[in-house]
Amino acid sequence: MLRIGITGGIGSGKTTVCKIFETLQIPIYYADDRAKWLMVNSPTLQNGILQLFGEKAYTSEGSLNRAHIGSIAFSSPAKLQKLNALVHPAVFVDGENWQQEQLALGAPYTLKEAALIYETGSYKTLDKVIVVTAPEGLRIDRVIKRDGLTAIEVKDRIARQLPEAEKVEKADFVIQNDGTHSLIKQVLSIHQELLALLEDD
Repeated sequence: MLRIGITGGIGSGKTTVCKIFETLQIPIYYADDRAKWLMVNSPTLQNGILQLFGEKAYTSEGSLNRAHIGSIAFSSPAKLQKLNALVHPAVFVDGENWQQEQLALGAPYTLKEAALIYETGSYKTLDKVIVVTAPEGLRIDRVIKRDGLTAIEVKDRIARQLPEAEKVEKADFVIQNDGTHSLIKQVLSIHQELLALLEDD
């Protein structure tokens, strides 16, 4: 079984691409979603977050106060680094357990969808990486509509991620999500290449 990563900058459309892979019966580990789940359901992680961000890190119902954490983490690189140092190892262990489950189920390959595959070094545990790209203006528009952020806030978050050109340079496969290239055709092409790699083994 191949381990494939899929990444791209904020607003590039990783999730949209993943939904196409799902129609091909490919199991997908959504690292960012699992991170959010673990931050609420892992006592160890919860304690660490409370120490970093205080009691306001969680609402009275026990859910994550994303606005509170985000406003502090994105204005303090040191706090963001500490948060990542708590969350990424927990997600890595969770992802490894998930991989073992998929292996037992006989999937030809799995996809790990994460924004920070290169930044966290998790690409080293993967066989190939797909990078989803889109023009910056389009990415900014998508995130404004999706998250209700201002253009300045989106640009700030883009600036904190590895430049898209560097991700493309490191990628094994690139998917252009610019509204002019067919996503389905690009996904099917990569799917066939990955299956061919398995046959070669």
